[in-house]
Amino acid sequence: MSNNKALTLGALKESGYKSISVKLEMRNNVISYLKNKQNLFDGIIGYDETVIPALINAVLSQHDILLLGLRGQAKTRILRSMVQFLDEWVPVLEGSPINEDPLKPILPASIKFIEDHGDDSPIFWKHRSERFHEKLATPDVSMADLIGDIDPIKASRDQLDLSDTNVINYGLIPKTNRGLFLINELPDLQGRIQVGLLNILEESDVQIRNFPVKLNLDLAMLFTANPEDYTNRGNIITPLKDRIASQILTHYPKSRELSATITAQEAQCERSKKIIIPDLYKNLIEEIAIQARKSEHIDQTSGVSARLTLSAMELLHSNIERRSIIKNCDAIVRMPDLLAVIPAICGKIELVYEGEQEGPHIIAEKIIGKAVKKLFEENFPSVLKSKKGEESDPFYSRIQQWFSLGQSLALTDYEDNDTELKNLIKVDGLKELLDENIKDLSKYEQLPWLSFIVEALHQNALLSREGKEGAWCYSDMLMNMMDDMK
Repeated sequence: MSNNKALTLGALKESGYKSISVKLEMRNNVISYLKNKQNLFDGIIGYDETVIPALINAVLSQHDILLLGLRGQAKTRILRSMVQFLDEWVPVLEGSPINEDPLKPILPASIKFIEDHGDDSPIFWKHRSERFHEKLATPDVSMADLIGDIDPIKASRDQLDLSDTNVINYGLIPKTNRGLFLINELPDLQGRIQVGLLNILEESDVQIRNFPVKLNLDLAMLFTANPEDYTNRGNIITPLKDRIASQILTHYPKSRELSATITAQEAQCERSKKIIIPDLYKNLIEEIAIQARKSEHIDQTSGVSARLTLSAMELLHSNIERRSIIKNCDAIVRMPDLLAVIPAICGKIELVYEGEQEGPHIIAEKIIGKAVKKLFEENFPSVLKSKKGEESDPFYSRIQQWFSLGQSLALTDYEDNDTELKNLIKVDGLKELLDENIKDLSKYEQLPWLSFIVEALHQNALLSREGKEGAWCYSDMLMNMMDDMK
C-alpha cells in the first residue's frame, strides 16, 4: 500500500487493511518471490544449493534464524538482505515509540490515546528499510541497550511517578517492533544479557525491571555467530540456542571459480588506467586463499576470510597502477607484484604457535609459493621424471643449464615492461617452454607468464631465489649452496 493513503485509524479500517505478523508477512512475500521465479538473494554467490534453500525453509517455517560460520562468509550481508521480504509499507500509530500497529496497540498510553481519539487517531506509513535494526554484540552491551530501562530525566521533565510506564526508555529491540532485529556475534553477549533474550524468542514479550507491563512484540530475530570454539570470548548459552528455531551453517566458496566470481563482484578494482591481469593471476589470488585454508601454520578454527582475496586483488591492482604511472608504461602484472599482496594475507590470518615462531610475513610467502606451484602443475609438464623413467621436459634442462653457467636473473616490480621482458627472454629455453604449452600470446601477454614460470621453477626446487632490494634474484640452486658454504 502506498504511504499516502489512510492517514487516520478510521480510513485504515475502511481500506480493509488486515494486520499480520512480521514472520507471516515474510513468508507470504517469499512465496510470491518463488512463484515469480525471482532471485531472493542478489549478489550472494556459492550458496544456491546449501545456505539459501535452508534460509527459505526457515522463513517459510516462520523461524528465528542463526547463521553460524567462520569469518568472511557473508553472514551479515545475507541477513541484512532479508529486509526485502517485508511489505514495502506498514501503518504505524503516530507518536508510538515502538511502531505499534494501529489496529493492535499494546502500550497503555497508546490504548488510551485511541480510546480518546477513536477513528481520528493519526497514523503514518513506515517503509521496510526503517524496520530493520542491528547491533554488534560486545561485552559491554546492557539490558538497557537492548530492552530498555527507567528514564529518571523523562520522569522529572514530565512530572511523572516512577511507577508510570511512560517513564520507560525503550531499547533497540522494542523499537524494532514489527520489524527485523539482527545481533551480530551473538556469543560475545554476556550470559545474563543472553538470558534476557529468552522471553523475546519464547513469548515475544519483554519485562522491564519491576514493571508489570508486558510488551507483546512482533518481530523476527536474526543472529550471526562464529563456531563456539572460534574464540574464548564467550558461547551461546544452551537455553537461548535451543529457542533459535533454525541454525544454518555457512561455508567458504567450494571452488576456485566461485571464489573468483565473488572477488570480481566485490573487489574495488577501478583504476586510473586499464590494468592487465590474465586469468592465471586471478586464479593465483584465489588459490592463495585456498592454500591458506589448508595450511598447518594457520588456525583453521578461526578461518581465512573471503575478504583476503578482495584485499589482495585490490593491492595487486594498485601496485601495477603505481608502477605504470611512475614508468609511464602499460599496466601489466608480473610475478614480483605478488609481494604487494602480503599485507592482505597477514591481516587475514591467525597463526598457530609454529606459525607465530616463523612470523606472518614468512608464512604469507610460503602460501604464495604453494599457490604458484599448484597453478604451475595445472598448466605445465611436471619438472620431475615420470614414473616410466622418462626424462622431464627438455626445456627445464636448458633453463637450468643457463643458470648453471653462473648467470642470474633479477625480477622486480619497478622496472618498465620492455626491460623486464628483455631480461626474461634471454634465459635459454624459458620462452620456448611457454610457447610449447601456452599458445597465441602477444608480446606483452608473455611477460606475466614468463615471470610466473621462473618463480614456479624456484618453488619446484630447480632454482634458488633471494630477495634483494625489492627484487627477486634467481640463480642456480647448486652454485648458491656452494657459495653459502664458503
